[in-house]
Amino acid sequence: MVEMLVVVMIMGLLLGLAAVTAMPDERGRLDVEARRLAQLLDLAAQEARVSGHAIRWQADAAGYRFSGLRADGSWGDIDDDALRPRTLPEGMTITRLEVEARAVSGAMQLDFIPYDPASAFRITLALGRQHADIAATPTGLVDVAAPGGAG
Repeated sequence: MVEMLVVVMIMGLLLGLAAVTAMPDERGRLDVEARRLAQLLDLAAQEARVSGHAIRWQADAAGYRFSGLRADGSWGDIDDDALRPRTLPEGMTITRLEVEARAVSGAMQLDFIPYDPASAFRITLALGRQHADIAATPTGLVDVAAPGGAG
């Protein structure tokens, strides 16, 4: 009887460990999304330089999208699966955008202009009490900044 109890206890521990491993915590989910956004912003900047066509990133409460500048001067969706519109995971928000160390008020957007020098920017993602920053240097390097903590 004791042996059965030990086996059941071990199985319960293993199932609990598997559940915790399979479901990442807030910090893990936030890090994954921050890395994804950093890679997409880097891709958009490189695409603008290579193609010679401006690309705009816009964010709202639900997610973000990339648009391309058309010949008539209007902005339209980009026909590229990597730069398709994306919805943020439930509970996650973009809380801040700074360009050249100044907070952007109003619509959150960045323009990647092919022949202009890169702008330094910082985007803050939040999930619960955790936050993560995506930063770009004036040299064009885009990456997740040092991990943020509880806010």
